Amino acid sequence: MQNLRIAFTLAALALPALVSHAQAIDPLQARSWAGSCANCHGTNGNAQPGSVALAGMNRDEMVRKLLDFKNGRQSATVMHQLAKGYTDEQIAAIAGYFAAQKK
Repeated sequence: MQNLRIAFTLAALALPALVSHAQAIDPLQARSWAGSCANCHGTNGNAQPGSVALAGMNRDEMVRKLLDFKNGRQSATVMHQLAKGYTDEQIAAIAGYFAAQKK
């Protein structure tokens, strides 16, 4: 019985470390996801005139906008469809990637 209690205690202590590790997203993976945005928003988010530039945009603002597209709160021609293809965590990683790019 005591061995079982020790095993549960160790598992409970290790769980937060496992969860935080699972949530860590490789920056190269975030860059790969962001690459799909280049057709409309330019390489690294440096869009041509007439398109929305994503480079240097505020991360939290971008997350909010992408989640609005994903959840149907904001209409668009294609963004509402594209945003649905990403998890909320992937959207946050993509927004973080673009926020870190130079304007």
